[in-house]
Amino acid sequence: MALNTVSHLRRRRTDQALPPSVTGERLPTLVAPRLQLRWLEACDLDDLYRVFSDSDVTRFWSHRAWPHRDEAEIYLEAIQRGFDQGNLFQWGIALRGDDRIIGTATLYAIDHAQGRAELGFALARDHWGRRYAREALTVLFDHAFGALDLRRIEADVDPRNQPSLRTLEALGFRREGYLRQRWRVAGELQDSVLMGLLAGDWPGTA
Repeated sequence: MALNTVSHLRRRRTDQALPPSVTGERLPTLVAPRLQLRWLEACDLDDLYRVFSDSDVTRFWSHRAWPHRDEAEIYLEAIQRGFDQGNLFQWGIALRGDDRIIGTATLYAIDHAQGRAELGFALARDHWGRRYAREALTVLFDHAFGALDLRRIEADVDPRNQPSLRTLEALGFRREGYLRQRWRVAGELQDSVLMGLLAGDWPGTA
């Protein structure tokens, strides 16, 4: 399962001061019943490559499946750079049993002054159909609307990506717009369903 997102590499540095919860050297670990969302390390490169080199996973993503393992190293560098700049927080989704990375969950284009971020997530094909994405996003949104003090999360989904649409709607996202031919990926034009979730809609927040 993957959510169509824009590239992380073109985002500009934010000038807003970061909240105290994100001024450490790495992202906090977020624990779910079967999963944990954790900081990505160099030892995770093979697992990252396994996820994003699968054309089924990247079918509705913002880039093609990776043809070479070097792409994983470039991606990890961009993730760490985005964290340092404060505008991209990307967690690895790991099974609690063996701690192997099976996907990622991302808040990007983060605007701390406005309390807004965009969402991306991807899950290895072998782990589809087990509601892992819903479980991972639940703890992510608890953190986003709690410690990060965000008020709005946005998602851009290809309308053909029905599993991601169902997952987000089950978590409270509302469809807010439809943009035709918004993206061109691998020569294919893609439409976008724009979705939004407010802190006030999330259980446990005002």
